Amino acid sequence: MVDINVSLVEQLVSAQFPQWSHLRVKPVDLSGWDNRTFRLGHEMSVRLPSAEGYAAQVEKEQQWLPRLAPHLPLPIPTPLAMGVPSNEYPWHWSIYGWIEGGNASFGSIDSHNDFADQLSQFISAMQKIDASGGPQPGPHNSYRGASVSVYDEQTRKAISMLDGKINTDAATEIWEAALKATRNIPPVWVHGDVHPTNLLVKEGRLCAVIDFGCSAVGDPACDLTIAWTFFSGESRETFRAGLMVDDYTWHRARGWALWKALITLADHTNTNVSKIEEAQRTINEVISDELFR
Repeated sequence: MVDINVSLVEQLVSAQFPQWSHLRVKPVDLSGWDNRTFRLGHEMSVRLPSAEGYAAQVEKEQQWLPRLAPHLPLPIPTPLAMGVPSNEYPWHWSIYGWIEGGNASFGSIDSHNDFADQLSQFISAMQKIDASGGPQPGPHNSYRGASVSVYDEQTRKAISMLDGKINTDAATEIWEAALKATRNIPPVWVHGDVHPTNLLVKEGRLCAVIDFGCSAVGDPACDLTIAWTFFSGESRETFRAGLMVDDYTWHRARGWALWKALITLADHTNTNVSKIEEAQRTINEVISDELFR
């Protein structure tokens, strides 16, 4: 893995975009996993894939984000320039306009119901955009938008590893219900990673959506996992009502949420306490969801 740091970004900007070489480069608090993000001056950001598997996301975002933006009710990243591979860094990279706002958290939102309604409106608007010619799900976006069955073996292995730590019977039942839930809707645009770290908040309200590296055209179920990873009870119901999704899609979404939480919890090398706690909470929310009782 390439060591992506301030010095590297300064070299790349200076060599390829000298008009911005005088601007200060500094890391952001939450830089991300697939990509590393840095501030460039006050009005721009630099985003670099952290490994080869994420490199294809750059040209995808450069091509499609300007086409999606006019149809969405909230700001999304605006590509300003695309860097090219060099001796210092082997992949394409991007410069974007900076969007002010903090990452969503349980304490940063004035009303979870209002936030759920705002987010459902954004996702609904994205699903209505013409999907013709859009990128298909695949390795470039960890198969978000594809069938949840792509992770069947991985999920069952995680359930087995967590025997005695979670309700494995309930988890298996939920997973199998997701696999059986037939998709009867056409492919639509999906963000692919609707997670609080990709949702920006200002003055207690959702103000922007970022990080479209996992975007594709496919099954919208993958975009609904936040119903269990962040919402609960009334806010979850508000979120679903704003989307008007069928039961089959909701079951598949529940499977996506369970898959990610299970593999996170089963990963014995994971020492990130907050990630582990988030995974445990998600599994509990998925299993105890009143809508499925």
